[in-house]
Order: sequence, then C-alpha cells, then structure tokens
Amino acid sequence: VIKCKAAVAWEAGKPLSIEEVEVAPPKAHEVRIKIVATAVCHTDAYTLSGADPEGCFPVILGHEGAGIVESVGEGVTKVKKGDTVIPLYIPQCGECKFCKNPKTNLCQKIRITQGKGVMPDGTSRFTCKGKQIYHFMGTSTFSEYTVVADISVAKIDAAAPLDKVCLLGCGISTGYGAALNTAKVEPGSTCAVFGLGGVGLAVIMGCKVAGASRIIGIDINKDKYAKAKEFGATECISPKDFKKPIQEALVEMTDGGVDYSFECIGNVGIMRAALEACHKGWGVSVIVGVAAAGQEISTRPFQLVTGRTWKGTAFGGWKSVDNVPKLVTEYMAKKIKVDEFVTHTLPFDKINEAFELMHSGK
Repeated sequence: VIKCKAAVAWEAGKPLSIEEVEVAPPKAHEVRIKIVATAVCHTDAYTLSGADPEGCFPVILGHEGAGIVESVGEGVTKVKKGDTVIPLYIPQCGECKFCKNPKTNLCQKIRITQGKGVMPDGTSRFTCKGKQIYHFMGTSTFSEYTVVADISVAKIDAAAPLDKVCLLGCGISTGYGAALNTAKVEPGSTCAVFGLGGVGLAVIMGCKVAGASRIIGIDINKDKYAKAKEFGATECISPKDFKKPIQEALVEMTDGGVDYSFECIGNVGIMRAALEACHKGWGVSVIVGVAAAGQEISTRPFQLVTGRTWKGTAFGGWKSVDNVPKLVTEYMAKKIKVDEFVTHTLPFDKINEAFELMHSGK
C-alpha cells in the first residue's frame, strides 16, 4: 500500500481537501500509476457541484493526467513498470462490439462499474481516514498515485513533457477529434465554434488542420478572442452584440449558414442555436459540451427535414489506446499545439485555485 497526497472531494459543493490517502496495489488487469501532472476540466467541476447524477462522494476527481507506471497487476501485458502513460476515461478493450465497430470509440467493457466509482471488480483502491473513497471516470488523477484498469491506459513517448500532454487525456483530443473525426470538416468550409475554452480552441485547431477557410469563434467573454485567433479563428463575435438571435446573425453573415458548427459549452439553448446556424441542405452541428442532468434539446423538426444533421461526440471519436499515443507523437512533431493551451501551472496543493481560475474564464 502506498501512502500519498490526494485532493479528496468529501461532499458536493465543497472545496477539495488535500489529504493523506492509502492506495492499494493493483489487482489482476490493473495498473498503478504515479501521476506527474493533472489538468482541471469543467467535467470535474460539474461532478463536484452535485449536478452529476452519477456523482458519488467521497471521491478523488480528475481525468486529465499523465504519469509513470509504478506497478502492474497479474495478467497485464500492454504496459510495464517505468512506462510513461496517459490514463483514459474512455477505455479500449478491443473485444466488445463497440471496440470492434469502426463507427464508435465508446468501449463498454467497464462502463457500469466506472459509472459507480469503483474498479471492475466492484471495489475501490483508495481509503482515507478509514473510509472507502470512490474512483472517478476510471482515472482519479487528483492523487499522487492512482489505480486504473489496464484497458484504461495509453503508453506514450517517454520524452513527452507530462505537464503538457496530460491535456491530451480529455480536452484537446475531444475538440480536435470533434472537427476531424465526428464532423469530418472539409477544405474550404465555413465553421462556427460556440465557446472558446480549451475544447473550443481545440475544435478551431482541428478545423484549421482540416482546411476550413472561415472559422467563426463565438463567446461572450471577449478576453478569449486573441487566443482563438492564435489557434486559427478568422473572426470572433459575441451574441451580446446582436439584437437578433445569434443563429440568425450567423445565417446572415455566411450567406445561409455555416457548413459545420460545434457547441463546446454544455448549454442546451446554445445547442439549438448551433444547429439552426447551419446551412440548409448539408449543415452539420456537433454537440461536444456536456449538458446538466435531465436537460433536453429542442428544435423544429423542419430544421432536420431540410437537410441539417445533428451529431454528438465523446473524446472526439478517438479509439483511445490506439490514438492517444499518435496524438502525442503529432504534438512532439509540432503538428498540433498543446503548450499554448496551458495558461497557469500551480503546485498540487493549490488545486482549488485552479478551479477558481477556470470558473473566472482565466
């Protein structure tokens, strides 16, 4: 058993608490990882807020991390002690019907136990003050050591800077893949990206790589425009600057609507606007943001009857074990930006400050 520091969420709506936790050794087909760096994501904040129906407490949150394999359980063949890895919240077992289908990346092998906050055998590897602590998204990167299923880990280039590539565990891969894999953006097309946070910037990067000629960034926070343009946005607008709904403004600006739109916020009203900003006959709108529990999307069926397509994506459609190492290689070859997504680097015990920075849009 390893004793180490972790940021524990004891209950919903309260700040994280840095505690000493015990991390049990990995069982069969499990891997124990020394986490070197972790990022914070709105998904962690969503669960911490208490709005997540799958949220269980007390829990160690975090799902954008990178580290070194400390030990492996019986039967583990894909990684060994000392390997550099990224934990994966969407695993890839290679055996379920989802993994065998090229149309999806949503491996279901450990979905049920992962959603309940436990390892595939139904138990937890974390204890603190004598209490069992739940796992989160199969990763729990807000701990100096974590245990994950062997199908939830990608072995990456040992030379990669872990304080940067940890972002490929969620946000960057999600946005980049939404443009390339889910929408399949075509050269010369016009795109609209709603929400210019990390995921929105990654979508812009993907649209640019795909050869889009016009990329419109949309956010009410104008402080984000300079960064969006650095990533490839050709222009940025705020819905607050128009008297009419933003979809109507976009339809006017683009001679009938955009070819591709992306909702990167998790707001069902914006999801509708993003669909309705698409061009009749061929427009495709991709939902990337995660809406709160129980919310529903709506539009007039005529929007779809007249040739628009509404899609969704998780982790950018990447089959995780296969593609995360390739994304790291692309970054190392300077084909995709990663460093530019990092605004602040804080010590682990300042993790609550990191959430404050995220909530303030900084």
